[in-house]
Amino acid sequence: MPLGVVMRRTPGVTRWAKWSWKAAAVLPGAGPAEWRELRREGDAVEYHAATRMLELYAAETEAYAHGLAARVPGVYVVMRRVTGEFPLDIVLVTASPFEAQDYADSSEDIVENVPMPPGLIAWVSEFLDEFHQSECFVKRQRDSERVDRKQDGVGDPRIGKAADIYASPGLIRSRLQ
Repeated sequence: MPLGVVMRRTPGVTRWAKWSWKAAAVLPGAGPAEWRELRREGDAVEYHAATRMLELYAAETEAYAHGLAARVPGVYVVMRRVTGEFPLDIVLVTASPFEAQDYADSSEDIVENVPMPPGLIAWVSEFLDEFHQSECFVKRQRDSERVDRKQDGVGDPRIGKAADIYASPGLIRSRLQ
């Protein structure tokens, strides 16, 4: 599904940052756009920054279910800093919090959570109903064999030792003399 990303530019609060940018919303089914101005309220301006495809995969339904179970289900917008009039490039939009975490771990990308509109929640929920298969938790059982009672050897057999390596140094010296 194509999702338009709405970016909001507000004046910065410090002298080092002239503007503050934030992903404000997504527009399901949006057409192509490149930083088209949508709304202006004083110094705050909202832009339709880009339209990216939101793709869902059957193998990642657990992640989507986890995202929908959040207090406020969200879509994650992944951005990278660039130079120019608009300082951010919209890289990706995803509904998977696990994938978003992977991008956030790189520290090269900026990841922001944007609330999902009700229609998008319904679309992802339908996808989950069709493809999600719950896996029940299976606790791993230990083997009954005790492997800690047998000592295979002490140290590396390729290295010759004058005495027991667990003996105190004083005992080793007295044995060697």
